[in-house]
Formats: sequence, structure tokens, C-alpha cells
Amino acid sequence: MVKVGIAGGSGYGGLELIHVLLRHPHTDLVWISSERYAGRPASELYPHLSGFLDLAFSPLGAVIDADLDVLFLSLPHGEAMKLVPRLRGDLIVIDLSGDFRINDPKVFEKYYGFPHACMDCQKDFVYGLTEINRSRLKGARRISNPGCFATATLLGLYPLYREQWIDGPVFVDAKTGSSGSGRSPSASTHHPRRSQSLFPYKPLSHQHLAEMFEILDTSSNPLVFQTYSVPLVRGIFASHYLRTKTSVSPEDVRQLFIDYYGDEPFIRWVSGCPDVSSVSHSNFVDIGATTDGSHLIIWSTIDNLQKGAAGQAVQNMNLACGFPETTGLLTTPLFP
Repeated sequence: MVKVGIAGGSGYGGLELIHVLLRHPHTDLVWISSERYAGRPASELYPHLSGFLDLAFSPLGAVIDADLDVLFLSLPHGEAMKLVPRLRGDLIVIDLSGDFRINDPKVFEKYYGFPHACMDCQKDFVYGLTEINRSRLKGARRISNPGCFATATLLGLYPLYREQWIDGPVFVDAKTGSSGSGRSPSASTHHPRRSQSLFPYKPLSHQHLAEMFEILDTSSNPLVFQTYSVPLVRGIFASHYLRTKTSVSPEDVRQLFIDYYGDEPFIRWVSGCPDVSSVSHSNFVDIGATTDGSHLIIWSTIDNLQKGAAGQAVQNMNLACGFPETTGLLTTPLFP
């Protein structure tokens, strides 16, 4: 058993971590924090946890003295970089924010809007897109969990960029549910605004673009990326449009993805178009495609709170701790 803590346990990302860790056979969730709700039981804020979790929230600063083996940081952007230098070196730290995803401080400031306060710590973090960085994640002590949009798009495009199939720019249309904006309501996540609407946000400037540029060589094939808010609670549906250098068949495309991901426990190739509801409340990624020979559309779907956040974080914890990678995560998606 490993003793686990969650810094920022009152938000949706932290709550999803609680859901996964409570069913994990090798973890003992012993500490959670919230500045706003410090001293109050988690089950008071989230009554559905009654009978499952009797922990009270602690102030964030108490983590320095907490007896932990693993700490998940589910904090707003900019907060983890202040905390990490104060943590024990042997503590496994998995950060769900964007603080340690970007190696270039100028690029970080461009996309996040403020300067990085701890670039000296950046070299210690492994980028936690599990299917691409698995070997480096085994035994890692500092892990930066990818962004939800980056997860969906990188897994959808990685084989195509690696094998140099692409001719020209790639256009990405990525739609997301309201839970991706967090627990605190805003003008764009308020239910009357969202429930009957679909609208773009952060045009051509979403912060997850920065980490995509670090993984993909887009110098010859630029990535044009746009996000949309849709009337869902959970889920991301990413559509990727491109031309191929040579004519390809549906079987060619299927075989490429099977070659890259055929043994991956959480990536499923879908014949035809995936459905975001088919991955809801799960750590699965469903990928499908269509082609007319020279034009190719790749679709990828994830649950933004699972594979896009907490599920992938636990997947990375399993690798860091030496547990089987799927431990606590092989659950059936919920439908309807």
C-alpha cells in the first residue's frame, strides 16, 4: 500500500482522483487539501462520498509535514510551481496543472500569461502522456500530467506525424464539456449559457497547444487548433483534418494505428466514427477515421476528467510505483 494525498481535492479533478483512488487496491488515501474548505469533511461538500471517505480537508501548507508516498497536485495553474521546491525529493509528485509541461519559459509565459517561477524544477519532470513516454515514467518521481485536449489530439496525430504521412497543415476542431472548466462557475460554464449553445473560445491560442508543439514536429505541417464549448458535462471530441502525401485506404489507416497502439490497454480503434458517450467515466481513448484516399479525418474521444486528467494521472502513478498499469482503471464506460 502507498499513502496518497491530493492537493486541491475539492475541485472536479481532485474529486475524480478520489473516485479512482478509493477503488485502487494498492493506495490508501490519507490526505486531501482545500484552502476554502479546510477543516470540513469531504462528504459535507460532496454528499455522495458519505460512507466512502471520512477525511476532512487540510490547508495546503500542511502537506509539508504529511506522511505521504505519492502526492497529486490538482491546483490552479501557477500554484504547483510554488509548492514543488518545498517537497521531499523522494516523494512521487504528479502535477495535473500546466506548470511543468513546457520546457521553454518564454513559450510558457506566452500561453499561460505569467512568468514561470521555478524553471529549475522543470528538468525533473517527465511529460506523462503514458503511451508515448512509458519507459521514462517507470520509476519517475516527478510527473507532469498532460492537458485534456493535448491528450486527445496527440494520441490522434502522433502516428501520422511520426510516419510523415501528412501533406500540409492539420486543422483540429476540439469540443469539450463544461466540467473541463472546473467546479467554480463562470459566464461560459453557467448552465443557462451552456445548455442550448455551442461556441468557440481561446481562438488559435489554447494553452495546450504549447505542449503539442513540444511533442510534434510541426515545422513542415503546421497545427491549426480550435476549441469549442458544447452542452455536455463530460467528454472531448477532437476532429483532425489533413491531406496525406500518398493515397491511403481505410485499411492502411487502421493498420497504422494498430501498429502504434494495438497493445495499448486504454486505446481502442473504432470502425467508423467514435461516440464520446462510449468513453464516459472511463480511462479509454476511442479513435476512428475516414478517408477518400487523399483527405483524412481522424477522430479521438476521451473523458476529460478521466484520461484527460485523473485517470491518466493514476495510470502514471501505477508506472511510477511499479503496479500493473491498469490497476484501478479497468472500469466499463457508463452508458447511457
